[in-house]
Amino acid sequence: MKQTAMLTTASLLTIVLTTFHLAGDILFKMSPAGLVNLLAVFVLVVQLYGTLVLAGRRAGYIIIFLGSVLGLLIPVIHMKGTRGVIGGNIGNSGQAFFFVWILLALGITATFSIILSVVAVSLKKKRRSRRASTAA
Repeated sequence: MKQTAMLTTASLLTIVLTTFHLAGDILFKMSPAGLVNLLAVFVLVVQLYGTLVLAGRRAGYIIIFLGSVLGLLIPVIHMKGTRGVIGGNIGNSGQAFFFVWILLALGITATFSIILSVVAVSLKKKRRSRRASTAA
């Protein structure tokens, strides 16, 4: 599978898992339902634009990288602190397994997207330097 296809797939999975996670946060009252979630929607729209419209461009790789870093912060924040991952109402729910699974899958796909975007930018730099050296 081509690296750009893998990056697109991993980034789209990160976006989907983030929306599942945000829905869980709202459902279990870990995050208030309100306009503050529109900021998350805006960030996800920017990441979606970078993933689909700017695919294969440096700007797209940078947007995917930044969106994936934010996606990686979600499991880090939930697994840290006194309340931990099953704080609030989630620990008493049958949905705890799915919520924790989403956090783990989000961490995996976000980390994979970060790695692939860094590799893609470095490969793009190498290609550009090779073209400049052969043109000279």
